[in-house]
Amino acid sequence: MKNKKWLGFIFLTIFALVLSGCNFNSPDTDKGSEKEKEGTKEGDTAATVEQVLKLSASAEIPTMDSTKAHDGVAFNVLNNTNEGLYRQDENNESILALAEKHDVSEDEVVHTFTLRDTKWSNGDPVTAADFEYAWKRVMREAGAYNYMLATAGIKNAEAIMNEEMDADELGIKATGDLTLEVTLESPNPLFVTLLAFPTFLPQNQEFVEGLGDQYALEAENVLANGPFKLVSWTHEQGWVLEKNEDYWDADNVKLDKVEVIVVKEPSTGANLYETGKIDRTLLTSALVQQYADNEDFQIEKESDIIFLRFNHNHPILGNPEIRRAINMAIDRDGLTDIILQDGSTPLYGLVAGGYYFSPDQKDYREINGDINKGSIEEAKTLWENTLAEIGEKEVTVSINIADSEAHKKVAEYLQAQLEDNLPGFKLEIKAVPFAQRLEIEKAITYDISLSSWGPDYSDPMTYLDMWVTGGSANRMDYDNPKLNNLVSQAYSETDLSKRFEMLLEIEKILLVEDAAIAPLYQTGSAILKRGNIKDLVKHPSGAEFSYKWAYIEE
Repeated sequence: MKNKKWLGFIFLTIFALVLSGCNFNSPDTDKGSEKEKEGTKEGDTAATVEQVLKLSASAEIPTMDSTKAHDGVAFNVLNNTNEGLYRQDENNESILALAEKHDVSEDEVVHTFTLRDTKWSNGDPVTAADFEYAWKRVMREAGAYNYMLATAGIKNAEAIMNEEMDADELGIKATGDLTLEVTLESPNPLFVTLLAFPTFLPQNQEFVEGLGDQYALEAENVLANGPFKLVSWTHEQGWVLEKNEDYWDADNVKLDKVEVIVVKEPSTGANLYETGKIDRTLLTSALVQQYADNEDFQIEKESDIIFLRFNHNHPILGNPEIRRAINMAIDRDGLTDIILQDGSTPLYGLVAGGYYFSPDQKDYREINGDINKGSIEEAKTLWENTLAEIGEKEVTVSINIADSEAHKKVAEYLQAQLEDNLPGFKLEIKAVPFAQRLEIEKAITYDISLSSWGPDYSDPMTYLDMWVTGGSANRMDYDNPKLNNLVSQAYSETDLSKRFEMLLEIEKILLVEDAAIAPLYQTGSAILKRGNIKDLVKHPSGAEFSYKWAYIEE
């Protein structure tokens, strides 16, 4: 992310990424009001039961500092204990939150926010200066998601990242206690949606600087201004959130408490669920059969994808027809239905299905359809013909995978499929620790790599801009100037219909023209979830959960 060559792409790249079910209505329309009125009616029936939600998390919270957080666990807690100008609703649209009014200049460059009269959990008022301080601190300390401010198009953010300007020159200033002015480099249709991301949260300067390097490392060393407060945090074991009675919309928060236990093994999670210690848990494929008939068993579709990267410098894999044959030779239905059994679904495209829609509400995946889907016979014929053209009879390559149980199962399945369906093909499996797999990818010292990608934001660009030349997520030396140009055009296109057509075409260049990667499946989650848990909102990108509207039904 800090590579200056990549910064030009990353700022516009992620510019489209956050679109997450984007709200393209007027920015000063508060969509939350209608939803909240509906929730109040449901909450009346829930008042007679104990409103305590018991959940699990896969890991410890690394930090509660929103300027430094860069992982899903932290984002989830921050999203529920803090609030920015906007937040995601149940449709993953950005709705006005701490801002009660949002005015935009005629040229759409200057955005003025009027804040609600709210306070931090220590009694201090939340002010516009808290936003100015926090956003400039992100840039000053080069936080993990500092590029997000450039992505949002905030004036001077990219220059600050390039060390050409000082963080104090960021285009944000408090013009009053409750008035915040943000200046953009140019109009940005995604700006509103980006503001729901945790990096844009405010911070209380006196509190932060008073604690120094101890800030955000313990429950007593953080402040809340959102629906809940972090009241206890036992490291590596769990944490507890309680309803924040001082939250501006506390009347629409039904839960009194959220208790979270760190659970690293799925079997442990299942045991905790059976004993009533948690209300929701993930299951691995090994546990699916055991619980498939349980009334609480559910399958949830996810937005993450699993795919094969190819080293485009490889003498054989550098051939697009070889890659296309490998792609077509894999029975994805067998992989998802027999090997995984966790709700994952076959994928014949780069962009996940069911989350990303055109301005007229058509699913991206359905529009572009299944790409490079063919029969085993077609794959075999293409393979043999291409080998003959390049003068080869046998091919031996290796696949780089993480040494997890899931990756090993997938790799063994791919090995059997490719060696059975492509004459002369030999696949060697090289399992390494997850972190090492990433380093091997970054160095492009692999033949094929089993990779995953989870969207930062709910927009097709989160999958598509990965492949620009020299991009940090490319990791296979793929290079197509036509794709680069189209990605660049899509970043600045404000006509949403034209932009969506560009996004469709980018995937076709990558997969139809170049067969650059081999998509395998869109992930799913097999879970146990109690039936009386209502309105627990799960987001496909950004923070995973919003507890604000959840309640326990009697």
